[in-house]
Amino acid sequence: MTAGTRDEWQEWRGWRAAAQDALYAPGGFYRRTEGPAGHFRTSVHASALFAQAVARLLCRVDEALGRPAVLDFVDMAAGRGELAGGVLAALPADVAARTRVCAVEIAERPAGLDHRIEWLAEPPRGTTGLLFANEWLDNVPVEVAEVDAFGVARLVLVREDGTERLGEPVDGDPARWLERWWPLPGEEGLRAEIGLSRDEAWATAVATLRQGLAVAVDYAHTADTRPPFGTLTGFRDGRETTPVPDGSCDLTAHVALDACALPGGRVLPQREALRALGVTGGRPPLTLASTDPAAYVRALASAGEAAELTATGGLGDFGWLVQPLGVEDPF
Repeated sequence: MTAGTRDEWQEWRGWRAAAQDALYAPGGFYRRTEGPAGHFRTSVHASALFAQAVARLLCRVDEALGRPAVLDFVDMAAGRGELAGGVLAALPADVAARTRVCAVEIAERPAGLDHRIEWLAEPPRGTTGLLFANEWLDNVPVEVAEVDAFGVARLVLVREDGTERLGEPVDGDPARWLERWWPLPGEEGLRAEIGLSRDEAWATAVATLRQGLAVAVDYAHTADTRPPFGTLTGFRDGRETTPVPDGSCDLTAHVALDACALPGGRVLPQREALRALGVTGGRPPLTLASTDPAAYVRALASAGEAAELTATGGLGDFGWLVQPLGVEDPF
């Protein structure tokens, strides 16, 4: 590090602390009234088919648990409750009557949300059912490392305006995480996001589940597909932008889901998971167009939405980390 005044040193922080404040502090990006949907489109926003598939998954978990008197659905990073509401609406009446739906989000409860949905800042403990985290882990802030001119991996420090410089060498648990999950060759400029904080966040969330299934869905990469320069980026008003930790944009990085997985967990592509849950994207038969034109148009629109959710090079490439606890893997 270069020398500087006390005030100057306080301006430089690791990306994890800078992003934590930019996203979650009072006035931060995720406390805004417009919510995530105002800036980017997730599978939840792309089609009601996604919530319907999650509802089917919850029903499978319900059967595996022997249809308990209270079935929990916990929606982590619930945004404005879109998935929680969609799942509740898609459940069969007998299952919905036994289901406690908890939306976990730091923002205030949105007006008009179904009164049956509990709005919590933290996931409840001792639940039985399905904990579902759609695009949560990519917003758990991480430290960023970069290789210097001498082949040493150093922490990347950042100011509020997005200016970066290299800090101290990575050591301790973060260094061990890099060595195990994202080893950096000694080539100047190579970067990695240190996913230790995400591993810990996922383990903490899973620990709230007494029995059932935990699923994390996110932009992901695995040990054989780590990007050489990292994935940290920003989103504002539906467009990708330079990541700046001033609260003006989302700050996100793809997730090393294989590192997050606990014993018994596995990662599969979204297209495979959704197809197993009945989202196929098959076109309706042309004969339907003549016998029931309105039904044909609806079926065609549904097929288009299913194709988007399962598309190669798009949402279908998302990873699903599936973590059973005391039940069989439902896929």
